[in-house]
Amino acid sequence: MRRRLPAMVLAGVLAGATLTAAVPVVAQPPVSTLTKSVQGVSDPASHGDTATWVVSYDSGANGAATITDPIGAGQSYLQGSLQVPPGWTGTEGNPLSATNPNVRNGGRALSTLLTPPVQASAAFTGGDGFIPILHRTPEGRLQAWNIYHHSLAPARKLVCTDVATNAPCPGGPWPKPLNTTPGPFGTGNTGDIASPMAPQYVRDAANSARVYYSATTATSVGVACLDLAAPGNCGYWPLMNRSAQTFEMAGLVQIGGNLYGVANSGHVLCWTPASQSACGGQPYAPIVPFTNHGNYYLGALAVAGGKLFASSSMMSGTNPMMGCFDPGTAAACAGWPSPKSLGPLNNHTYNAYTAYGTTGQETGACASTAGSFNVTTCYAIDGSSLPAPAAVASLESLSLVFTPEVVRTGDRVRSYFGIWGGPYAGVTACHDWSTGTACPGMPLRTTHPNVNNGVTRDYGYAYDPPTGCLLGLGDAQVLFSLDPDTGVSPCVRSGASVSLKPSQFYCDGKPHATTYTKARLVGVTPANVNFGASTAKVVDGGGNPVTTPGFASDGTIDLSGVTADAVTVTASIVLNNAADFGGGNQPSLAVEFTGDAPQVCFRTAISAECPVTSVANTANGTDATGAVTSNTVTRQVAPGSGCAPNVVVDKEICGSYTPANCKAGGAGPWVKQAPVGVLGLLNATAYWRVTVKNNGPIPVVDAYVVDDVEPNCQTGPFTLQPGESKVVHCSTYALLALFPLTNKAKAKFTPVNGTKTYSDWSSAKACSLLCVL
Repeated sequence: MRRRLPAMVLAGVLAGATLTAAVPVVAQPPVSTLTKSVQGVSDPASHGDTATWVVSYDSGANGAATITDPIGAGQSYLQGSLQVPPGWTGTEGNPLSATNPNVRNGGRALSTLLTPPVQASAAFTGGDGFIPILHRTPEGRLQAWNIYHHSLAPARKLVCTDVATNAPCPGGPWPKPLNTTPGPFGTGNTGDIASPMAPQYVRDAANSARVYYSATTATSVGVACLDLAAPGNCGYWPLMNRSAQTFEMAGLVQIGGNLYGVANSGHVLCWTPASQSACGGQPYAPIVPFTNHGNYYLGALAVAGGKLFASSSMMSGTNPMMGCFDPGTAAACAGWPSPKSLGPLNNHTYNAYTAYGTTGQETGACASTAGSFNVTTCYAIDGSSLPAPAAVASLESLSLVFTPEVVRTGDRVRSYFGIWGGPYAGVTACHDWSTGTACPGMPLRTTHPNVNNGVTRDYGYAYDPPTGCLLGLGDAQVLFSLDPDTGVSPCVRSGASVSLKPSQFYCDGKPHATTYTKARLVGVTPANVNFGASTAKVVDGGGNPVTTPGFASDGTIDLSGVTADAVTVTASIVLNNAADFGGGNQPSLAVEFTGDAPQVCFRTAISAECPVTSVANTANGTDATGAVTSNTVTRQVAPGSGCAPNVVVDKEICGSYTPANCKAGGAGPWVKQAPVGVLGLLNATAYWRVTVKNNGPIPVVDAYVVDDVEPNCQTGPFTLQPGESKVVHCSTYALLALFPLTNKAKAKFTPVNGTKTYSDWSSAKACSLLCVL
């Protein structure tokens, strides 16, 4: 039975006990490291070698980071060789630098800003823009560009708006002119490109920042280019001379690898982006009648089933028409021997658009025409009739309809039409081709009362996949947003897209094992997000869907099971409120992985100058942990054939009868053979002088004088710089010097970073009586 201690005894024991307080654990400050290495050269290296320097950076804390690397003496930087990981900006020079404003996860992550919900107030663009052209900057800022339509060549007509702030983009003043000469945008009314009535734009398949548009100059119509990333003009290519029948071209569309337009004369024009040249045989025969509205093309283009459809009209006196062109035959489509009517006499149109079946397949083309009786007409690809979409059928007279923005989600295809005129100050109509009805969840005519008091006079929209919002422009000169499911403006959503390929974080050419971990919303309060309505789409480098669990309640997406070499994560966020945006907070989407430390690489050429005997490099940096310095890497440089050593030894004997003249510093004379009588007949002392001179271009080290006859003459080690000499004095006691005494010496030495070698022998002779017998 266990016995208990009496209470008094227990109290005494506790009173006499010594209690030791727990030692607090001191948190260690985060540490970042820079590790330097070199590739491509042996040790020692050779003059003229190319060295690849690798800096591995492992970040200890999130935040901005800068790495600098001075080019060391004896080497020169090879222009264009700087490589930095994704998300970093490299700057060439001396020192080189690499900067990243937002390092995460030890540097093993890539992030972009989440687009803030578009502001409730509309952004005034200052002119009659037509369709927004969306572009994201590298840090994730969404910009909306637009070109004022039907604007003369000299006029300023290009505007850029920061969607997050409704403010003009940096680089103003806006608007800017458009020019045929590549380079930065100019200022003032200095343009030489006029814009069309109803523009349609094509993105370059290889570079989405490049936008092609139909353009008119003083002498021609053709294709012009905008580079939204540079930003600037990126060229103009004429396709047809201007004439009384050809003074503008309808907007551009893409079929296969070519861009197509239609001139006022009805001719089909064609241009190939890959070769930046006109297609063979273009312009092709007309497919629609001549059109003219104030010297502009009145109509638009659509694509279905690989065929080009064009609408064409006049404001009065004719019927609006549609034609079809087959790029495969470079002629009118089968079933389209002549253009087909789009409506009654005196109707006109600004649009043409693709018709779809219930499963999303392209079935033909339509156009909605305005006049006393608004009529929408659709034709199948083979020329037969199709039913008109319900969303734009039975419109009131004089209602203007513009080419819709098409949003495809799986098999669901929706077209969003901008409409104004007649009874409308600006509305959106949405047709769901999957159901053949107006879009569920949206009014048949969606007005925008929160935008400019509802006066928007909508022209067109651009869909932003990361946010899932539509951005619109109209004749009222305002940029606004609307929710594509409800039509509500503004669109209270956010989103971003990040493409990550871990192998791009390394530049040493070696394999590096990496594993995806997660994507995460950074700077977002989970309670402010409707994760049930939000979506996360992950695809591999080929665009194939990758299965993931989707958003967790903390705003992360588990990527640990993904094995693709590259992924693109697109997050479309439906917000409960916009509280996380503003006040300097900039939420972002980050995609992370584990693996070796990311690398910065560059190459230098080791100087061919012989005095360069070593090169070294040390990297430095600053980040959220403070200053950081790498190890120093040094490579010795061995002399090549052009830097071979040249050490010469001269052995001499003193020819003076006075010993004082033969000591170190004595006047000699120093000769190769001493005169008879200097040594005497029986005994004397021979005084030698050995001169070792470095006539080569590089230093020699570990040098010795070698003398097999007289050990007294041997000395070393010593070092000789180029042009430097060492003089050694020694003597030999010649007893009964009846015969001549010849002595020779040489030098053994090691060139800096070279191998041990020997000079030629040099000799001198001491004579007695027999020298003259």
